[in-house]
Amino acid sequence: QVQLVESGGDLAQPGGSLRLSCVASRSIFSANMGWYRQAPGKEREMVATITGTGTTSYSESVKGRFTISRDNAKNTVYLQMNGLKSSDTAVYYCYMELWGVYYWGQGTQVTVSS
Repeated sequence: QVQLVESGGDLAQPGGSLRLSCVASRSIFSANMGWYRQAPGKEREMVATITGTGTTSYSESVKGRFTISRDNAKNTVYLQMNGLKSSDTAVYYCYMELWGVYYWGQGTQVTVSS
């Protein structure tokens, strides 16, 4: 069983920045990783993904503002969030896809408000 632990969620002002981290309990080498988010009353949506070879993809709503990266040596994936908007308020979930099996973290709350 793989455990994923997110951190870095916080209250931020519009235009501000946060960096989320997701640490896995096993090696993430070759695993596809990513972040989803779920706002109150809305469905969970993909935010950003990164493949085992480092190819990234982003939702249109965050493209140009968020950056996903990974550090295989630390079993960690990051989500750098800049230019935060109130619409980014949500619980952010990290996932790992390994050999067709998906593992999810418990989520970290991001609130953007003045």
